[in-house]
Amino acid sequence: MLAQKLARSLSCRSASSPWMRYLNSSCSNGSSAAGSSSARAFSAKSDQWIPNCSMDTDVVHGGVVPDEETGAILTPVYMSTTFVQESVDKYLEKGYSYSRTNNPTVKMLEEKVAKIEHGHDAICVSTGMAATASCINAFMNAGDHCVITNCSYGGTNRICREQFMRLGMEFDFVDFTDPATVEASIKPNTKLIFSESPTNPTLTLADLDAISEIAKRHNVLHVCDSTFATPYVCRPMDHGADLTIQSLTKYYDGLNIGTGGALIARTPELYERIKLVQNMHGNIMSPMTAFLMLQTMKTMGLRVRQQSSSAMKIATFLEGHPLVSKVVYPGLDSHPQKELADRQHRDGLHGGMLWFDVKGDPIKLMDSIKRPWTLCENLGASESIITACAVMTHANMLREDRLKVGITDGFIRISVGIEDPDDLIRGLDDALGQL
Repeated sequence: MLAQKLARSLSCRSASSPWMRYLNSSCSNGSSAAGSSSARAFSAKSDQWIPNCSMDTDVVHGGVVPDEETGAILTPVYMSTTFVQESVDKYLEKGYSYSRTNNPTVKMLEEKVAKIEHGHDAICVSTGMAATASCINAFMNAGDHCVITNCSYGGTNRICREQFMRLGMEFDFVDFTDPATVEASIKPNTKLIFSESPTNPTLTLADLDAISEIAKRHNVLHVCDSTFATPYVCRPMDHGADLTIQSLTKYYDGLNIGTGGALIARTPELYERIKLVQNMHGNIMSPMTAFLMLQTMKTMGLRVRQQSSSAMKIATFLEGHPLVSKVVYPGLDSHPQKELADRQHRDGLHGGMLWFDVKGDPIKLMDSIKRPWTLCENLGASESIITACAVMTHANMLREDRLKVGITDGFIRISVGIEDPDDLIRGLDDALGQL
């Protein structure tokens, strides 16, 4: 009996809870994660919701219910380490005992993220890298093998080489633009296929449908880091992925306020495994951070649409500039995977990330560019950010590996914010003119 209660605490998915009533409702962009069409019932003046709400509605309301006692429209911040039990017999009856295992504010964010990503459930952790580490820790052991993209976020590359390889795990870093290469790299001990689409920072794409099919044929799990895409551009689980990684620090937060990560699971079994690993490692998110992200993610759709539109305008400007030798953005006709981008990306959106190479000294451009551009790390924020990847975000990669995937010494990554794109273009034009 105690084991059953603990399982309930780990998942906190009571079918009668208002959060689960929402998740099991038909108020979703497509089918609900649990596959139920029952109506959502809330303790509010009106508990009737129209069916088949869009992602924009779900990202605002998704599971959040007015407080039963006060009517507060926002989920409270439960800054409590522990939760009082009514009796030994009723231990864990309310689903909470200790915030390392579950916290009501964090759980609300996890439910909401899972709904938006079309997953069964999710864990929210302290950073995107914590989500990546949780995934590998959950599904790989010494002697296991992973096929991973040869161009990923630099921290992902580093943790695989510097930590997990030393623990006896094997990683093959291969070109994911060709699914046949991915399949050819699978070994008898392969347990995980790790894709990233679009990749950070080269913006190459992985055919997620094809790779998910390969994974299923070989009984291997497929995880996709979809941070650059956001669910507004691409939801990997719509393309067969078993797990999705999001660095919530980026577009979910979008305001340079908090750091966080999420690992979303397609099935109850996968969720139980990642939840157990999270609980054992104590890899959690602060309730205050979860509260803030519950608010900032409400505007993600507005931001991503603006950022995508502005990125296309800036990419077009750069492509025509005489001092720019190369521009890569999935929305440009010149992108080598434009057909896949149009097929896999939702609603004609291609995100707010692009990169270019200059004919001249890139460091001089970086040092001379004026506001509203900001020279710093991070991406996906409302502020436009310019980064020299070779010496900043990907400095930890071996130079030979970096050059092999196209991250040259003059590689400049830009994360387009929500400012007026004409002002951003004027800033770039001024800096390019000083080369």
